Amino acid sequence: MPDEPHGAVAPPAGQALAQGWCALSSLHGRIETHIERALQAGHDLSVREFSVLNVLSGQHDGDGGHLQMKQLADSVVLSQSATTRLVTRLEDRGLLSRYICPGDRRGIYTNVSDEGLKLLEEARPTHDTALREALAEAARRPELAPLVAAVEGLTGTPC
Repeated sequence: MPDEPHGAVAPPAGQALAQGWCALSSLHGRIETHIERALQAGHDLSVREFSVLNVLSGQHDGDGGHLQMKQLADSVVLSQSATTRLVTRLEDRGLLSRYICPGDRRGIYTNVSDEGLKLLEEARPTHDTALREALAEAARRPELAPLVAAVEGLTGTPC
């Protein structure tokens, strides 16, 4: 194998895939932990709460402009029950509200309140700085550097 040092053997494909997943999981955990600490310390906001506010802040009036709870759960990669609990906590804090869809009484939509938008805008620089710091720290680890480069190469991908 030309790319392997003399005598080295590449891991089997399944093992290589598992190692890649492990590295990706490690990168995600490091980033999320760093951002979580910064958001909690500066804004009493979790990463998941920030994500929900961020996703919901992109809503607009008109067709397709609001997210039902299932759509929100899919957007923030949580179960519907976990999303409902999170939305309830944010609603209790006055950061968002829920209402019944006028066209489909079974659907529940969510809106970010003015207070929620204000907190989101205050927290966004903290989030973005913590993200950059976490990526810079991870880039110094040889096993994570290629993943950091891949993340940094993504543009225009909604989060």
